[in-house]
Amino acid sequence: MFNPKYTITDQLLANITKINALIRDLNDRRFPKVILVEFEKKAREISAHASTSIEGNPLPLTDVKRILKLKPANIRDTEKEVLNYNQALESLNKLLETDELEISLKLILDIHKQITDGLLPAFDSGKLRTRPVVVNDPRTRKVVYLPPDVEKVKSLIDDLINYVNESKNNIDPLILAGIFHKQMVIIHPFMDGNGRTTRLATKVLLAKMGLNTFNLFSFENYYNQNVTKYFQTVGEYGDYYELVESIDFTNWLEYFTGGLIDELFRVQKILPEIGNTPETRLETYHLKIMEFIKKNGFIKDNDYSKLTDRAKATRALDFQKLLDLGLIQRQGKGKSTYYLLK
Repeated sequence: MFNPKYTITDQLLANITKINALIRDLNDRRFPKVILVEFEKKAREISAHASTSIEGNPLPLTDVKRILKLKPANIRDTEKEVLNYNQALESLNKLLETDELEISLKLILDIHKQITDGLLPAFDSGKLRTRPVVVNDPRTRKVVYLPPDVEKVKSLIDDLINYVNESKNNIDPLILAGIFHKQMVIIHPFMDGNGRTTRLATKVLLAKMGLNTFNLFSFENYYNQNVTKYFQTVGEYGDYYELVESIDFTNWLEYFTGGLIDELFRVQKILPEIGNTPETRLETYHLKIMEFIKKNGFIKDNDYSKLTDRAKATRALDFQKLLDLGLIQRQGKGKSTYYLLK
């Protein structure tokens, strides 16, 4: 039975209090949807870059943005890693909106399958490891940790999931998410992709517990700022069987919650600025489209032409901007095309 050792220190308690205050402040400010849509896009870009960079992917953020925008057909493995991570983020976000997502072994395996698709052999992708592995320092490539034996992986994962599900009502969600994160790293259940899978599953766990950092936040970004410290804090050094009885989660929980504070401060600072960019600013003619749909249920280009003197090609760009921002959706084809609120 999994029973993690940790202490609720003054620092940890202060971090949790601060996080809750920052989240309340952001919720109270109620930003317009158009701002949030653009920020979600930027958060996914940062998350895809940071989480793959932590594992050694050399692509800079500028290249990651380009790849996510163009989605090229012929790509290298480094680009595939980024596209897979972004796809997993988008898929999980849609499932979260339906409230049909729960932390389970199936979810963890599905996440792993998505992020390793085309990067690992089919017998390893979305499957718990069946062979021994060692953990290398990503910078020096030296062996630093020997994870549990293959035969123990399934039972350790099951114990962790049971602990999370049974502790929802009596352990602070931030502590529970942090414990889940570190224990996943300790178990090291996959041949590769353990870090990326763990960070995505942790984000889902936070969202399901009411701390919805999924759309707007990138806690991976904090870890990527000092990868060495992240690995030193979340991981362990030595042989699992010699360490397991003495592992203490306290230091990691302080670091984990401190990272969330750092990210919340970043979001608090730049979120109001997003709405002032040309990419997200809605002009009067955009608002006319939205108002017409609200009043009539849908709009066609012919309707829009009566509301404005803008040329047909320009009107098409106006619709496309609202589509890109996720505010409307297109239905029908050709002359039968019409638009609804999304």
